[in-house]
Amino acid sequence: MGYDGDRGDRPAREMHKAVCTDCGTECEVPFKPVEGRPVYCRACYPKHRKK
Repeated sequence: MGYDGDRGDRPAREMHKAVCTDCGTECEVPFKPVEGRPVYCRACYPKHRKK
């Protein structure tokens, strides 16, 4: 049995369109963006993670 990315019977997450604060790329995030809070795309997010 290989992993195929299926999460069983969990419903798919609702994704929301957003624009990355750093690079301006349109992306989708699993939360509703809030005005005044930054949103980062997959490429920019690692630069801003808390260490």
